[in-house]
Amino acid sequence: MSLTVLMNAGPWLSVPPPGYGGIENVIATLVPELRRLGVRVVLASVDSSTLPVDEKFSVFPDGQFHALQRPYNQVCGISQAHLSGVVRVLHSRDDIDLVHDHVEAVGLATLAAMGPDAPPALHTLHWDLAKHPELYGNLDGGDRVRVSGVSASQLARAPRALREHSVGHVHLSTPLAVGADRRPRADKGDHLITLGRINPGKGQDVGARLAHRVGVPLVLAGPVGPYHRPEDLAAAGDEARQNPDVRFFYDEVAPHVDGDLVRWVGTVAGQERDDLVAGARASLFPLRWEEPGGTAVVESLALGTPVVATARGCLPELIENGRTGLLTTDEDELGDLLLAAGLLDPDECRREAALRFTPAVMAERYVDLYERVRQLAATPRLQPA
Repeated sequence: MSLTVLMNAGPWLSVPPPGYGGIENVIATLVPELRRLGVRVVLASVDSSTLPVDEKFSVFPDGQFHALQRPYNQVCGISQAHLSGVVRVLHSRDDIDLVHDHVEAVGLATLAAMGPDAPPALHTLHWDLAKHPELYGNLDGGDRVRVSGVSASQLARAPRALREHSVGHVHLSTPLAVGADRRPRADKGDHLITLGRINPGKGQDVGARLAHRVGVPLVLAGPVGPYHRPEDLAAAGDEARQNPDVRFFYDEVAPHVDGDLVRWVGTVAGQERDDLVAGARASLFPLRWEEPGGTAVVESLALGTPVVATARGCLPELIENGRTGLLTTDEDELGDLLLAAGLLDPDECRREAALRFTPAVMAERYVDLYERVRQLAATPRLQPA
């Protein structure tokens, strides 16, 4: 395939990220498969990114995620500085066939404002689409800028202007799904696992209360605000409470964390994460929001661990209720489902992951969308008289 794609990862974390980093992990999973299909990839990231690509450029030497805790007037120029670098590259060369953008809000706005002479662009929406109503409700990308979602449910809730620019959705994938159906079954323990950034939408407080109610151990794995380890949060002192996620943790989650039935272990990655998930009775997602993508969900399936979750957002698209997980709209019923999850077959989870959630499946779907975006850009819509 003769196609050169500028992959805009943004300035916040390196690719792959050092631990937590949802979007950067998606890009690190996607790019090798795109290159296997013959796509040349120019990565717009930070200089510390180590992902093998055909070319890389950056504005910042390292990820700027830490700066997100500062006041807005101190950080509002970071994304703009990075996007200015992207625009300079696009203006200076004519071999970029398409831009695949992953930078929230400002990436889409910048690409839409570049005008008809810029390359076609696909902006993937990884987040809650209710956050930017003025931008999404008035989007005009012409024939050149299109968007894709990470689930059908995410796009179904999008403003009309955004849906009119949509070319479809691509479910997230995980390298763990490759050969998952041939992997030996892990020994299961009694514990539950909840993976993800600790905040009200993820509902870790609900999970902690349920663990105490049904008497099943729960491991909370994920950062609290910018703090990836319990000792880092403890060392930050009262100043850390300025972060809303930290306040949520201290007020709603920490009272249930007893170090025995409920433990917070901070961010886990690599083999440590895989062993923790593969050995769990179930992965618990007591969601309070419409989860758009669900990376941790497909990782759990690939590791042979059923999912118990609130049936919100993309969860009904990813989980076959009664086969690879148990879903409910009733928060109180989650406790009963936790006890029943041990009856589900881990091999069914791994077979589903190997069929639907491999990087190759995701890359092939994106290549189809790239071609669709280029065709739409080359065929302007008829304007009404």
